[in-house]
Amino acid sequence: MGPMHLISVNVGTATPSEHTDAESGVTGIAKRPVVGPVRVAAPGDRATGLGSGLEGDTVGDRRHHGGDHQAVYAYAREDLDLWERELGRELPGGLFGENFTTSGIDLNTARLGDRWRVGADLVLEVASARIPCRTFQGVLGEAGWVRRFTRQARPGAYLRVLQEGSVSPGDPIEIIHRPDHDVTVELWFRAFTTERALLPRTLAAGSAMEPRAHETVRQYVEKYGAGAGAR
Repeated sequence: MGPMHLISVNVGTATPSEHTDAESGVTGIAKRPVVGPVRVAAPGDRATGLGSGLEGDTVGDRRHHGGDHQAVYAYAREDLDLWERELGRELPGGLFGENFTTSGIDLNTARLGDRWRVGADLVLEVASARIPCRTFQGVLGEAGWVRRFTRQARPGAYLRVLQEGSVSPGDPIEIIHRPDHDVTVELWFRAFTTERALLPRTLAAGSAMEPRAHETVRQYVEKYGAGAGAR
């Protein structure tokens, strides 16, 4: 891989969609690259805050998306290229709903709690993985897409904002902190989708994991225990 950097910074406007579960009936999932600079800051509570961490970006379904723990969604160009080959179609940056289309960084092996400096000032922390929804499937127009995307387990990363800043396409990404655990984006994703027995392992991420996810794991352990044979 080459130097880690942003290929594009993508924002979405509110667009009516028959595929969204949002009461508003709109989605901001299909995002388009912008020239920048774009201001990025913590958006606040999912229900009452700004939704997205990017100025000018829309989050249509506040029940399931947005807020401080999903302030920024990043997806790697390398993974988009993989999907282009598999689907036989062009997938421009932003189509998967990502705010940052990245190059040179494997987002799926990133650990929860990894910290990035993007550009001069912005500092982000890896918080979780993207769980696919029917809006994603509807906008992409691929039958069985949620199942297919889940099986591939290359979900991209949600990030929280630790220090606000402005970013533009081409800005470098630098990993400035790596925690001492093995809870990667891919492991977290598999634990919360197809391999529930992995849930207890995600607790090693500590405070890097959002409270809602912690509660899900707590309930699982309470019911099944923390052993590897739990289901």
